[in-house]
Amino acid sequence: MERSDYLRDVLDAVTATGISVDQIHPEYAAGQYEISVAAADPVSAADTAVLVRETIRAVSHRHGLRASFSPMVVTEGIGNGAHVHISLWRDGHNMMAGGDGRYGLTRSGEGFAAGILSRLPALLAIGAPSAASYLRLVPFHWAGAFACWGWENREAALRFVTGAAGGQAQTANFELKSFDGAANPYLVMAGVLAAGHAGLVEKASLPAPIDVNPATLNGEDCVAALPSSLEEAVQALESDAVLGAALGEAMIDTICVVRRGEAALFDGCSAEEIVSRVRWKY
Repeated sequence: MERSDYLRDVLDAVTATGISVDQIHPEYAAGQYEISVAAADPVSAADTAVLVRETIRAVSHRHGLRASFSPMVVTEGIGNGAHVHISLWRDGHNMMAGGDGRYGLTRSGEGFAAGILSRLPALLAIGAPSAASYLRLVPFHWAGAFACWGWENREAALRFVTGAAGGQAQTANFELKSFDGAANPYLVMAGVLAAGHAGLVEKASLPAPIDVNPATLNGEDCVAALPSSLEEAVQALESDAVLGAALGEAMIDTICVVRRGEAALFDGCSAEEIVSRVRWKY
């Protein structure tokens, strides 16, 4: 209620750019809001991400406010994600619905999702590129810190969303939860498409879905955690042949050099120092 005028102006301004807003609502932290926009093709989705962000910045400035898209704004918070919702379509049909696989997945839809899931450690160097990203990417933050998938599981890196009954053919999708606003959306789209395509070519299969918080599992039921540092993610990217071939040697080398520079810049810093230094960088 305190920011209703501000949120109305954000909604009006984003809509005026021609972008369709699905929802805008308060999130878990004080002063934290989530905006979701309509689906689009990959390049248009990246364009939209940039336009929405800059529009929010402008409206915030007009209201005497500052908007931060940093992965972590305060150390005790749950952080900011930039979730990517993904569906695969062929000849006008959603491959994430109408199949005979688990939860209605088609074979192609599963292969595409499996390709992304298997390469998530490497993709983090693109989608979670800040030292602050790994302060957010921890259990119990709804950040997707574990390399698993599950139906409506908000702690899984890949959350499968079927949508309301009767509408699955249009709405079924995978939500990639591990990425954040420090990422370049164009590189994110390129990496996700390359990983998904590889899964299609390999006819990859998803592992068993996880229907509980993976942090609570132990013994044989344990699920692998995603990289807990930028250096771990960079090493995974350097060793991933699929992403290397898709993005090219020059791009991979550049990404890794920049990421290692970022890691070195914050080496030895406390969480408070990292959060303070990046709060207004994104």
